[in-house]
Amino acid sequence: MSRRAARRALALLAFLAGWLVLTAAPASAHVEIVSTTPGDGSRLTAAPAQVSVTLSENVGIQPGSLKVVDTQGTAVDTGPVFQPGDVAEQVAVRLKPDLPDGSYLVEYAFISTDSHPVRGTFAFVVGAGPLITSAGAVAAATGTDPVVDVVSTVVRWLSFAGVVLLGGLVFLLTCHPAGRADPRARRLLKAGVWLTAGTAVATFLLQGPYAAGRGLGALPEPGLLADTFRLSYGKLLLVRLVAAGVLAVVLPRVLAAPPSSARRGRLENLAMITGFAVLLSFSASGHPVTDRVMYFSVAADLVHWGAIAVWAGGLVQLALCLVRRTPDLGPVVTRFSRLAMNCVALIAISGGVLALRIVPSVPALWTTTYGLLLLGKIAGFAVLLLVANVARRAVLKGVAGGEGGTAVLTTELRRLRLAVTTEVALASVVLALAAVLSATPPGG
Repeated sequence: MSRRAARRALALLAFLAGWLVLTAAPASAHVEIVSTTPGDGSRLTAAPAQVSVTLSENVGIQPGSLKVVDTQGTAVDTGPVFQPGDVAEQVAVRLKPDLPDGSYLVEYAFISTDSHPVRGTFAFVVGAGPLITSAGAVAAATGTDPVVDVVSTVVRWLSFAGVVLLGGLVFLLTCHPAGRADPRARRLLKAGVWLTAGTAVATFLLQGPYAAGRGLGALPEPGLLADTFRLSYGKLLLVRLVAAGVLAVVLPRVLAAPPSSARRGRLENLAMITGFAVLLSFSASGHPVTDRVMYFSVAADLVHWGAIAVWAGGLVQLALCLVRRTPDLGPVVTRFSRLAMNCVALIAISGGVLALRIVPSVPALWTTTYGLLLLGKIAGFAVLLLVANVARRAVLKGVAGGEGGTAVLTTELRRLRLAVTTEVALASVVLALAAVLSATPPGG
């Protein structure tokens, strides 16, 4: 990327940032409880016919999301959960008729559109008795099992790694066509397919216990699996699994097809469309979907994810080339350097847009866990850019000394190998931060 192009990219980023700050409201966090009927701690003269909860977003009808019990723990609701009237954000459950005087506890458990659980309780009393089951206040809590939480984060990180490995296909098609026949390069793509498919299955199994606050022993429970399937998140995971299956069939054929053939073009298009489906399954199930202008943030996230996959996936493939000392490496590195600079510009612009849309306020960057994690991710990205600049200088020196500077070439090749290896390690750390970030509420 030339200096002029870089200045244009920065000017565009500044324009977008200013426009968004002036005109756009930030995204909401996980679903929140706006109000309840009866209210927490209410004292009623007669038992209500139903209990209702108004939410900050429409989560649809989630079976079992509202339960009402008496002081003995006996269920007094008749179910099922329904949406009363014309308020899409309100859900309710009917109660048994002629309930006796006493205290009653309402338990709620909802899954936000970004796939995260929100649970809590509130209580009310009928008659003159004490409010002995009061929850104190309406509260929202994830309350996930700690082991399930850790396993889910690791699986999420591995799923990100799978997408990155699949992004290496662009490197083979545009920067190193000769590498299409390399068995090791093919194995990296195959590993990406298996990681994407395997983590999709694992995430589907974990979502039920994760949302219900249960342990790993609840993984095979049919009811929890059915609850996950009802969610749009569960369906997106199935889309990801099917897309991974298609890629498993298509990728070997793309790499084996003769260059410039019509069949090769069709296969490449199919691979790119299927890869887009994989990316969409991530972007349409995370924080971007909580934005008031959902399609804008989902599109920005798609650009962000796609650029990261192409850049980091290319780095992994390039590291393989450097370790194996691939012949005629100069043109390959030069082509990837240009591709990487374009990806960096897209990552910076889309990342800035997402931060402005998702982070509730500027002070939230240093006063919330989400903000601190985001700053850590940005810092990691900045260090990556510094190391990438070292690699870029090594490429330029190597090209300049190519006509008679064998010693220069050897020295710069060593520096390039070290820089690229460091970039891959740093990218792994940044992906780990992204995995934790994706499970953290923007306001928490």
